[in-house]
Amino acid sequence: MDKAHVLANLADITAAITDAAARSGRDPARVTIVAAAKLVPVEAVRWVVDAGVTAVGENYVTELREKAPVFPDVTWHFIGTLQRGTAHHVADLAGVVETISGEGALRRLAGRAARAGRNLDVLIEVDFTAERSGVRPEDLAEAASLVASLEGVRLTGLMTVPPVPKTPEDARPYFRRLRDLRDELRRTYPEVLELSMGMSLDYPIAVEEGATMVRIGTALFGPRAT
Repeated sequence: MDKAHVLANLADITAAITDAAARSGRDPARVTIVAAAKLVPVEAVRWVVDAGVTAVGENYVTELREKAPVFPDVTWHFIGTLQRGTAHHVADLAGVVETISGEGALRRLAGRAARAGRNLDVLIEVDFTAERSGVRPEDLAEAASLVASLEGVRLTGLMTVPPVPKTPEDARPYFRRLRDLRDELRRTYPEVLELSMGMSLDYPIAVEEGATMVRIGTALFGPRAT
């Protein structure tokens, strides 16, 4: 992993977001790059943070616990599957949790945050595939009501991972549907503004369709070791 290459990638991503925002009449400053740092060393995270990235996402609690204390001024997004057994660690370290779905893990997250005097921004993960973690579209209103009833968390948006597209354009219908669901939800919860959608393969399409957060790993850091 080479610093110059990573920073060049960041410049390309920023330019692509600017272009996509222009195509849809949006302000590119309204789109947050969430650097997806799964299996990325601390040194490489520092490169992008020093270059202006303000949000970093982690899939694994072990990595969140390792890296978050090193960068206290970064907004840490938890973007992995939220589990009841480790939700308390996420509540202590993350500022945004993008993968709200199961009730048990949500309640533990909220309880821990409330006891610590924290109020976490959370996004409900919507699953359009019926095969992944997340809330089915038809269950979204119920899930939102549950989040709204809990202290320690604040519902601010929706997130999705569409089926792996053959072309970036294949993801567009899912991004449009998430935006529509967000707009419907705002009739009851007007503070629900965020749309976390789009990753390395399809983030320009997501920006065109209203993404306010794009989770980018491979296009930024390159292929990760497995």
